[in-house]
Amino acid sequence: MIASSPPRVAAFFDLDKTIIASSSALAFSKPLLRRGLINRRAALKSAYAQLVFSLAGADANKTERVRAQVSALCAGWDVAEVRAIVTETLHDVVDPLVYAEAAELIAEHKANGHDVVVLSATGAEVVEPVAEMLGATRSVSTRMEVVDGRYSGNVDFYCYGEHKATAAKKLAAEHGYDLAACHAYTDSSTDIPLLEVVGHPHAVNPDKALRKLAGERGWDVLAFSNPVSLRSRLSSPSTLAVGIGVGAVAAGATLYGLARRKRARSSRA
Repeated sequence: MIASSPPRVAAFFDLDKTIIASSSALAFSKPLLRRGLINRRAALKSAYAQLVFSLAGADANKTERVRAQVSALCAGWDVAEVRAIVTETLHDVVDPLVYAEAAELIAEHKANGHDVVVLSATGAEVVEPVAEMLGATRSVSTRMEVVDGRYSGNVDFYCYGEHKATAAKKLAAEHGYDLAACHAYTDSSTDIPLLEVVGHPHAVNPDKALRKLAGERGWDVLAFSNPVSLRSRLSSPSTLAVGIGVGAVAAGATLYGLARRKRARSSRA
């Protein structure tokens, strides 16, 4: 009797606040502001909206409002210009934000023969090169519509909430993953549908709602706290892809400063 081969396993990772210690959207707000794709007023307005969103939790209605606002803001941007900005700044902007714990988990999964898949609501133009930098097998992310070389303001595919779970199921069908043997990692309660379709769900620095559910269901809760540069951990980066994702300007540089000060006050309290 021929022994059956072991099931194929994937580890699905959210990006923002799971692999990296911030929002990938927020990380690119400074370069976009410097190059004039957004002005200071738009950055501050978007930063305020994102700050309210972040402090109040990842509510689906709030997320949809932010998505709609940012999609409209991106309309008309030249894709080639955005490509250039991402190419020039990706590693300087994102590399220092990667959690060492996430990088180690990714390496561990790969060593165990698992595929590593990044699933993110940020745009493919940012997520794909980040995933490649991390050594991920593949990624699925939001796709913005492009018309005549410019963003139209419409979204072809929004990789968020239930859509992440659907993407995981589709990948399982295409690549033979046994979802019962697969892992998923995320910080957000909006990704509960993804966590529910795998056999090994993990809550990483979870928001309040996800922490509560993880406790009720006995899901692993992980604390990532050590952002570290990957330059000394990974091989040289390869060619980068185009531009920006949904939310790529949703939080300006102001949000980062406010959030850091809030955390500092909380730690002193």
